[in-house]
Amino acid sequence: MCSMSLTALAESPLVLTQPIPVYLINIDRAVDRLAEIERQSGEFGFRFERINGVDGALIPRDQWIDVDHARFERRHGRTILPGEYGCYRSHLMALRQFLAGGDDMAVIIEDDVALDADFLARAAAAKEAAPTADLIKLVNHRWNGFRPMTNSSKGDVVGRCLFGPQGSTACYLVTRKGAEKIVKALAVMSLPWDVAVERGWDMHTSIFTTRTNIVGFSRLQRSTMIGWRRDYRAAKAPPWRRVPAHLFRTLDFFRRIAYILTAP
Repeated sequence: MCSMSLTALAESPLVLTQPIPVYLINIDRAVDRLAEIERQSGEFGFRFERINGVDGALIPRDQWIDVDHARFERRHGRTILPGEYGCYRSHLMALRQFLAGGDDMAVIIEDDVALDADFLARAAAAKEAAPTADLIKLVNHRWNGFRPMTNSSKGDVVGRCLFGPQGSTACYLVTRKGAEKIVKALAVMSLPWDVAVERGWDMHTSIFTTRTNIVGFSRLQRSTMIGWRRDYRAAKAPPWRRVPAHLFRTLDFFRRIAYILTAP
């Protein structure tokens, strides 16, 4: 759970009526990031449950669990970064913790987001506008080919993108049904989390996105916990071994188009 600085918030009427639980993914060495989220929770009056995330940098590769290394390289054209492994395992932990409770939906956040007083209300309004959604991405890096489907009462446009991946899983709303499907479908890692969770066509889930980011990023985002550009370059397979990844992405492109154009 959260640190003692949140005790006073638990007595606040605003906190007691918080409509959606918030799960924060945070690893032990990211102390400054936890402190920043605690500051935001104090300022904007929301509570959260901390998920003690998996720090992939501290786990030897031969001790990783539920990973298909060969399939990851075939699909993605490189090896897995330790930070990617930790991120993947941490999001599964957050979803399982949510499923262990009795709530119908939750918001999952990473610890480098910049929140405000309205983010939960906007998330709830987006779900009300898209009642069939299993998951709504509230933060993205790209919106190429965005197709609007509905507007929320808070003014956010909700829809899907023809092109992807959109990048980032720093903040998303997920339903109980959606979490159950995702945890089952993504139990074994064969793609980075942010790529895998968008593939509603493969998981038989209804994935939506907002047209603009409901939350921003804090200055701490610059101190990445996943990997630097040089790390990604070093992990790349030789060009001839990346051919299967190109074929996979081409097939996924057409599957994504079909999903966007036909899914309810």
